[in-house]
Amino acid sequence: MKVLVTGGTGYIGSHTCIQMIASGVTPVILDNLYNSKALVLDRIEEVTGTRPEFYQGDIRDSAILETIFAQHRIDAVIHFAGLKAVGESVEKPLMYYENNVAGTLNLVQAMERAGVTRLIFSSSATVYGDPASVPIRENFPTSATNPYGRSKLMVEECLSDFHKANPEWSITLLRYFNPVGAHKSGRLGEDPQGIPNNLLPFVAQVAVGRREKLGVFGNDYPTPDGTGVRDYIHVVDLADGHLAALNKVSQKAGLHIFNLGTGHGNSVLEMVAAFEQAAQKPIPYQILPRRPGDIAECWADPSYAEQQLGWKAQRSLQEMVEDTWRWQEMNPQGYQD
Repeated sequence: MKVLVTGGTGYIGSHTCIQMIASGVTPVILDNLYNSKALVLDRIEEVTGTRPEFYQGDIRDSAILETIFAQHRIDAVIHFAGLKAVGESVEKPLMYYENNVAGTLNLVQAMERAGVTRLIFSSSATVYGDPASVPIRENFPTSATNPYGRSKLMVEECLSDFHKANPEWSITLLRYFNPVGAHKSGRLGEDPQGIPNNLLPFVAQVAVGRREKLGVFGNDYPTPDGTGVRDYIHVVDLADGHLAALNKVSQKAGLHIFNLGTGHGNSVLEMVAAFEQAAQKPIPYQILPRRPGDIAECWADPSYAEQQLGWKAQRSLQEMVEDTWRWQEMNPQGYQD
């Protein structure tokens, strides 16, 4: 099977490509390197012994999509390419709608022209907005509290409408919770450009000395320790979830929706304490005001994915923080030539 992976040099995309290669699936990567580096291709080759075919370009560029579909017999598309920082989306909403929404529509139109009818879309638990209760099931109402989440929800709605008009397509929406961790080798991990927007990369950069201290946004939420609670999932478990979707439902016509999470949450301070244990050093932090768009708690009911895909998150919180620390300690400045 040959699969086009948009955003394949990014954090989740690169780990998914490794799992795909290990299972005999051939990834073809399209990435504009906006939030990743070409060095990732060397690391994928180092870990797997295989160098994926790579096109540097943008999902909004119809010409490069036409080229890829003309040069390869693509069986399915896994679509990761998208902007993903909540704070940035609040400051630059049009950039998020243009890239995430218009870019996806351009990709689907190119697929339609090429006769490729199997799509797995990298969505997000942000489409549940501020849920009335937890754990969150796939049939919960959707809404959004920020432009990033709204862009994901818009794409889901566009794909749902498209599927009603084209019921022969297989479209899978994977709603992730909070990906963390890194490849066991320490050669691949999360390397955010600029100031990290996610908790664990920031904690890791404090631990390795790149940043002075962590800012904890809010300690007055209605949670056990007052800090936000999230469902953290190891990036390799998440990658395996994409493979399960590819193998189990991408050949069945339909609109398939799955939560990919662990089924329980950890608070910010619990994550800090776990990382301190893994790194054997204290992580200084300060309490800051809540961020706009943040919610108190969010974790998944992943039982439907287990039932339908035979997939379940396997890796513990300890593995998540240990793998993150190994990556950061071996690569203190991230991906450097």
